[in-house]
Amino acid sequence: MKHLVRRADVRDLEAWVELRHRLWPSLSLDGHRDEVADALTQPDRFAAFVCVSPGGVLSGFAEASLRSDHVNGCTTSPVAFLEGIFVEPEHRRFGVASALVGAVCDWAVARGVTEIASDAAADNDTSHALHAALGFEETERVVYFRKSL
Repeated sequence: MKHLVRRADVRDLEAWVELRHRLWPSLSLDGHRDEVADALTQPDRFAAFVCVSPGGVLSGFAEASLRSDHVNGCTTSPVAFLEGIFVEPEHRRFGVASALVGAVCDWAVARGVTEIASDAAADNDTSHALHAALGFEETERVVYFRKSL
């Protein structure tokens, strides 16, 4: 199956929002629309790439940003940060995630960045395996705490 990966743009908005909602269902569709619209106004700091299936349907996306704050496990700044990646189940295991992350890496290198980072919930073994398969190495594990005052 041949897929095309390209930079996301306004024509992808609704399909991109639907894919984001599958990855992050706690945010409303309108919330996703607002975030995507905002992201599209920051092309130097934020990038999203979509994968278009042979039938012309978006089958996956990856989003990345440039972070200048401290990024755990990294030694440089800014760092490209893979904010999210999702591939529709029927398009998995065809190299789509690899192609999406490759596009993110190319975008980062073109901006002079030498490291890419990401994160995943401690119990998300599927994401851990995907990151390892894509060449990421685990740097540390962190548990966050809070206390109401």
